[in-house]
Amino acid sequence: MTKISGGRLWGFLLFVSSISLHFISGFSTDSSNSKNGTKADAHATSGGKTGSIVIIICVVVVAVVVLSFFLFRLWQKKKRQEQYARLLKLFEEDDELELELGLRD
Repeated sequence: MTKISGGRLWGFLLFVSSISLHFISGFSTDSSNSKNGTKADAHATSGGKTGSIVIIICVVVVAVVVLSFFLFRLWQKKKRQEQYARLLKLFEEDDELELELGLRD
């Protein structure tokens, strides 16, 4: 199985976060019909909302990556244990076969 290097992983995360930032900037609530005074206030409050949304998305992405990493490690450990059990079973069967054939006392 191929392993993803740390540099490629960070590059992928940077790419995904930049795409998500483009989507978030499209959801801003800047209306051209409002007055100049309220427009600045609306922009300041929407900027705070956008910032918190970006932080939440980044936290969710990091949580998904960490969770998938630990699940992958758990899967690897389980697979390794199964292979080890199969190897032990293989050698146990060989010992019984040698005893049955009289090759070993």
